[in-house]
Amino acid sequence: MLTLIIFIFVLTYVAIALEHPLKVNKSATALLGAGLLWTVYAVSSTDPQIVGVQLGDSLTSTAQIVFFLMGAMTIVEVVDAHNGFEVITSRIKTKKLSTLLWMVGFVTFFLSSILDNLTTAIVMVSLMKKLLEKRDDRLLFAGIIVIAANAGGAWTPIGDVTTTMLWIGGQITTVKIMRGLFIPSMINLLIPLWITSMLLGGRPAVPPQLGEDEADAVQTSRFERNLMFFLGMGVLVAVPVFKTLTHLPPFMGILFGLGVVWLVGDMVHRQEEDLRKQRLTLARALTRIDMSSVVFFIGILLSVAVLEHTHILSGIARWLDHTAGRQDVIVMIIGLVSAVVDNVPLVAASMGMYTLKDYPTDSFLWEFMAYCAGTGGSILVIGSAAGVAAMGLEKISFLWYARKISGLALLGYLAGALWYVAQSYLLN
Repeated sequence: MLTLIIFIFVLTYVAIALEHPLKVNKSATALLGAGLLWTVYAVSSTDPQIVGVQLGDSLTSTAQIVFFLMGAMTIVEVVDAHNGFEVITSRIKTKKLSTLLWMVGFVTFFLSSILDNLTTAIVMVSLMKKLLEKRDDRLLFAGIIVIAANAGGAWTPIGDVTTTMLWIGGQITTVKIMRGLFIPSMINLLIPLWITSMLLGGRPAVPPQLGEDEADAVQTSRFERNLMFFLGMGVLVAVPVFKTLTHLPPFMGILFGLGVVWLVGDMVHRQEEDLRKQRLTLARALTRIDMSSVVFFIGILLSVAVLEHTHILSGIARWLDHTAGRQDVIVMIIGLVSAVVDNVPLVAASMGMYTLKDYPTDSFLWEFMAYCAGTGGSILVIGSAAGVAAMGLEKISFLWYARKISGLALLGYLAGALWYVAQSYLLN
């Protein structure tokens, strides 16, 4: 039974990694894998009642993450529908490519820490089409945006799905993760930024010749843009505070905030004509969120849960401890593997491999895991949600990214990791 479960899980993983060559959506693969794994586990189990209880527990923990993601993604869509991100983009004005690169890098880094790396990558890569004419320049900026988005998402509990998972699971807390990972994450960005800006030299930023094809976009007033941008960002930032004050899970805070945003939106547009109102309300935003990604998370988290319940993960943890011996080496290996394999199932597997009893909240293992899994995915374009999004938006090829960006991302990853390890040993 265990051999068959491992075989199905590995096959699922390979199919997810080869999504583009196979032309099979990874969400379909994840759901199929989850269904097969739970079926095999249930059929081979001698006590169906225990399997039912375990499935209920796994579903509860998965649902918390899914509800949080859906709430956050919907709020971002509402802000975008009101052109709220122009509050940031309208302030980016420069004629030098290297200066623009630094600005985009820092804006992406801090925006990702408030939103999430996937959303930020989509917003910033889309923005580059409005700021840069040359495709080669846009590709280079897209690569740096992927690195910056993943680095920015690693040091806050709401910036990356993996850190959100660790936060919801009780492995990390808000203040400790922000204090411990801010400098390593910044180093992860600064090294690629510095090298790339040196290579660009004094090259000018060539703006595109914009047409008049924005007629379909809904025009919003300055008041509407500012209101929805700051309200949306305020709700997202307030979720960790809500969790600390009420001790309720984060998904409850994001759903509460979603209700506030929905109410304010309806009040602002209550006197407007139906067509315009319909395109700006939260109800329409719900139809625009990436449900395919949400379904993928459901499938992969339920798949990993089977490995946890069958004690396969704990066995792998023991093997790693005996083979590598050192926590920092083990976690760095996990981070490098996340460049090839999606970091969501990797972190989910790690949460099943190591218990809170052996490794308490905010211990070295969990903080370093958040950094390595969050930033290691930048090394290859398929290693993170931000990379896959940029790949789709700018049609980035795997080999181009490997030649131009992977080396930069690896240098930043190793430098940030070494800083965190040194910092931990000095402080503890």
